[in-house]
Amino acid sequence: MATTGTSTSADTSLRISRTYNAPREKVFAAWTEAQHLNRWFAPSDEFEVSAEVDLRTGGKYRIEMRHVSGRIHTAIGDYREITPPEKLVYTWVWLEDEDLQGTLVTIEFRDLGASTEVVLTHELFPNADWRDKHNQGWRGCLVRLDKVLAA
Repeated sequence: MATTGTSTSADTSLRISRTYNAPREKVFAAWTEAQHLNRWFAPSDEFEVSAEVDLRTGGKYRIEMRHVSGRIHTAIGDYREITPPEKLVYTWVWLEDEDLQGTLVTIEFRDLGASTEVVLTHELFPNADWRDKHNQGWRGCLVRLDKVLAA
């Protein structure tokens, strides 16, 4: 059973923590390998995911989330910091939203023995509305990740 906590320190950032009953290496792999991302990286089961990952500092990623309605949401960015299995930092840009400039995502993987605490910080949102929309999306993703890790 995973636990969740949230705090938002400013209008332009969010922070979510969740603990998973899985070792840190397994959780890190779920965030960094396309075959794992394809199984969980969307806010609900109504999406099919297609991920491409070039996991190296300066490498790019692309995550396409296709909703059952036909809508497609595509996030792209580049990896700024990769410290296996402790930390991952990358930029985040929605292809379909030209008005939203890139934001920054930092994932920390804290070793708790048989479990792992994931601390997600997403910052540089243009306003609180964008932050809140992403908070909802991330929560859905993290619930799906729990199901994948438990399988």
